[in-house]
Amino acid sequence: MSASHVAAQTPCRLALQLALDVSGSVDSREYRLQLDGVATALLDPEVQAALLALPDFPVVLSVFEWSGKGSQRVLVDWKPIRNEADVTALATLLRNTNRAVMSVSTGLGTAMLFAGARSETAPACSRLVLDVSGDGKNNDGPRPQDVGAALPPGLNINALVIGPHRPAAVGAQAGETSDLVGYFRAYVLRGPEAFVEIAVGYEDYAEAMKRKLLKELQVLTLSDAHSAFPDQSR
Repeated sequence: MSASHVAAQTPCRLALQLALDVSGSVDSREYRLQLDGVATALLDPEVQAALLALPDFPVVLSVFEWSGKGSQRVLVDWKPIRNEADVTALATLLRNTNRAVMSVSTGLGTAMLFAGARSETAPACSRLVLDVSGDGKNNDGPRPQDVGAALPPGLNINALVIGPHRPAAVGAQAGETSDLVGYFRAYVLRGPEAFVEIAVGYEDYAEAMKRKLLKELQVLTLSDAHSAFPDQSR
């Protein structure tokens, strides 16, 4: 069956991969805050409304964890989100996921390559987006700035940067976060609409993930509704 025939049968407005940093800088509490934060964001009423706005033209989600070179784990394969039960099942899976033993290093470039290869197995969608969560710079494997040529041309990359949460050291915290945001903007973002969302520590991860998803899904809902169903505006 051809890809175009599959796309005609199951139209998709967005294939979205969430790539979660589980390197050594992420402790067990932060790991739980991250996965539970994704689940909380997905279950938020505003996010659900955006996800389910066009059930016949759905969002397809995939989630994987990454750390060092060669350390990636797929938690959710490509899953179309058509109703509340789909969202609930995905959130429950993430909340019930336990941490696996993985490298302690940070292979950001390798994670991008891994996502690029996985995108080849995604359903045919209007847009293909990778969202990379991270709290540090690459220190293992190829650098992010060196892997662009190996990525699929249609893959857009956004980022959720997790800055430190040290209220007593506001100046240092701001500088460290700014440096990390600059790094992701320079070497990770890809595509004309790419953006960085910021979480102030893992305690803020759920809210930051919600903001990021709403920014992506609301824009897509408005633009793709017209392209998928042009007669609706007449």
